Amino acid sequence: MRWQDGRESENVEDRRRVPAGVALGGAGTIIVIVLALALGKNPIALLQQVQNHAPPVAQAPLQESPEEARKVAFVKHVLAETEDVWGDLFQRLGKQYRQPKLVLFTGRVNSACGLADAAVGPFYCPGDEKVYIDLQFYDDLKQRFHAPGDFANAYVIAHEVGHHVQNLMGISIESKHRQLPDDSRNQLSVRLELQADFLAGIWAFWANRKMKILEPGDEEKAITAAMAIGDDRLQKVAHGYVVPENFTHGTSQQRVKWFREGLKSGKLSEANLLFKLPYPEL
Repeated sequence: MRWQDGRESENVEDRRRVPAGVALGGAGTIIVIVLALALGKNPIALLQQVQNHAPPVAQAPLQESPEEARKVAFVKHVLAETEDVWGDLFQRLGKQYRQPKLVLFTGRVNSACGLADAAVGPFYCPGDEKVYIDLQFYDDLKQRFHAPGDFANAYVIAHEVGHHVQNLMGISIESKHRQLPDDSRNQLSVRLELQADFLAGIWAFWANRKMKILEPGDEEKAITAAMAIGDDRLQKVAHGYVVPENFTHGTSQQRVKWFREGLKSGKLSEANLLFKLPYPEL
């Protein structure tokens, strides 16, 4: 993926620190996440309940390595590309795009959506319109999920920014669908997550048209990432079997399908195939 020649976004908030101690360690975090998946609950919310009772974690200043500095520069460049693409697309809709902030953190972070652990992965909080990511996730994506590459990493950011686009367009599972039963809420969550994959594909379509960011093999890298984080695969890894009624993000095949659809067409209007949206033809 070609990204070094573009501008860097100024909408990055750096909260990274090196923890001197961990209140909820790796094994404890995994147990909580597995329990959440088994019960069909939101891992962020369950982790928050546990960690609200945990003692404070001492932190030390960050010593940034050259590799870490490259990751930060990459994130700033990709975020800038999402700003440029969505700013232009919103202008075509006769709307103004409100740029989200992206928060870099280490271990745990407080957001308007509550306290979150890095183990839940990158996430978007509509309450403060911020995307949150621990850069360690990119190492996990490469080593644990075998999905390396800059475009795979960019897909992750574009997916979370897709949730911001949904929020700006008035689509919010939190505000509109809080009273739904768990099974209906999970089904709606899947549709919204797949739509965010579709919007990530739309971003890639326009970013490539405008800035020629794609290189041979890049699409396959993003698809590998989408395959790695499907509900069916994650559930299989977590507890050895799959519970479809507890899906919240969609299967690996579904995530690949809708990312590819967005990348192929670049048309916001086709998001209506997933969810009825007020998107005119572009």
